[in-house]
Amino acid sequence: MLRITELKLPLDHTEDALRPAIVQRLGIADSELLDFTLFKRSYDARKKSTELHFIYTIDCQLSDEAVVLQRLADDRHISIAPDTAYKPVGHAPDDLAERPLVVGFGPCGIFAALILAQAGLKPIVLERGTEVRQRTKDTWGLWRKNVLNPESNVQFGEGGAGTFSDGKLYSQIKDPKHYGRKVLQEFVKAGAPDEILYVSKPHIGTFRLTGVVATMREEIKALGGEVRFQQRVSDVLIEGDRLGGQLKGVVLDSGEQILSRQVILALGHSSRDTFRMLHQRDVFMEAKPFSVGFRIEHPQGLIDRARLGKYAGHPKLGAADYKLVHHAKNGRSVYSFCMCPGGTVVAATSEPNRVVTNGMSQYSRNERNANAGIVVGITPEQDYPGGPLAGVELQERLESQAYLLGGSTYEAPGQLVGDFIAGKPSSALGSVEPSYKPGIKLGDLALALPDFAIEAIREALPAFGKQIKGFDMHDAVLTGIETRTSSPLRITRGADMQSLNVRGLYPAGEGAGYAGGILSAGVDGIRVAEALIRDMLGIAEA
Repeated sequence: MLRITELKLPLDHTEDALRPAIVQRLGIADSELLDFTLFKRSYDARKKSTELHFIYTIDCQLSDEAVVLQRLADDRHISIAPDTAYKPVGHAPDDLAERPLVVGFGPCGIFAALILAQAGLKPIVLERGTEVRQRTKDTWGLWRKNVLNPESNVQFGEGGAGTFSDGKLYSQIKDPKHYGRKVLQEFVKAGAPDEILYVSKPHIGTFRLTGVVATMREEIKALGGEVRFQQRVSDVLIEGDRLGGQLKGVVLDSGEQILSRQVILALGHSSRDTFRMLHQRDVFMEAKPFSVGFRIEHPQGLIDRARLGKYAGHPKLGAADYKLVHHAKNGRSVYSFCMCPGGTVVAATSEPNRVVTNGMSQYSRNERNANAGIVVGITPEQDYPGGPLAGVELQERLESQAYLLGGSTYEAPGQLVGDFIAGKPSSALGSVEPSYKPGIKLGDLALALPDFAIEAIREALPAFGKQIKGFDMHDAVLTGIETRTSSPLRITRGADMQSLNVRGLYPAGEGAGYAGGILSAGVDGIRVAEALIRDMLGIAEA
């Protein structure tokens, strides 16, 4: 199999134009091209003065690849295609009695459980929330009726926090074993669109993700796994001391004990009660950096015109996105986070009397506004010293303050960008209609975050306006607050993926501090599941 990179075709090319372009690029007869697969499709819109093209990476099967490769040896865009096929590490014997546990059924837990099930280990999944369709109803209860279910919401339940997001499936993680490809292939197998395998910034969207997640659950069950909902783990059973314990099992809210010496902790970043329980049990953990800020909304058309120029609105391109960063004079970095083209700002709290925002898009990305987090990086050394849980406590204080600023009704505090920059409260909306439900209460967002963060964001917004014309428009809307950008702590683990002081405990995914987003969480779930399989079956790492 050969790989072609940097194959350019006009934006409006027909579907049947790809094959002759490959044949011409390789200098072969059409009959010599046996098959081809799209590996990647992207475009570069940074230069507004040039015509926009799709740029392809293609894997080709030829009748005589060696001859073509030798003839084009000096062409750096022609090479042998890497082997991206997933290779299982082993399979359990039929008489293996012990079953591993997976705590949490977000992206990390789903892929950990799937890999374990495909290896014949028949995992038991314990998810504190509800199955995805009931969870969707519970989430809409907050958005439409101001009624929060603390165990079934944007953060907790089947599919994890990523279900109610843009469904973005790209990451900047190092992935030498191509686990990300495995994640995408399993999503497609479960009903996601084929295009996620090749577009440069794949996404599924919330409503499609719900069906995909449910299908993957059924596959895990068909392979002998078990998925139990509304099963919150309230304690862990550990034998030994804090410097060298062995996990024995877990205790549920109901008091039921489930014994297992192998448990994957695929916690979400909002599992604060579980973090506290683990800290009380002396499981090693440490505070880590995260970010805080606001959501910003603009008309999607403004972003399209700024990013795509004359191609704005082109049906093959869809809604445009952006990625921005600014290094403020006070030493803080401000950047865009979780940008959602054609999406909405959503209520994302999991706890009573607190307000948190997030962004969400459907697959179509056709809502009127674009939104993104505009956040400031913070660190435990500088901003929340005091131990592993200090970041959690800071999040809680900020979210409680946001609840009060919003009127104590789950409405969120908001402000027009122009007023925020000028340092005066907002009293009326302009041309941008905010999408956050249950609604926003206009006022002064300077009261919602520490002074250094307000100062840095005020400086960053005009700077962003120089990169994207209109970004600092007066009527753009800021909605507060964004605090759950990533986990505020890390449950430390070793090279064997197990806790540094509790053998058999495998911290994994975003909540444990090892991922950020759907794809990286899924990849970490695979890595940790493989480590568990090797340990249970006595397989040495290759």
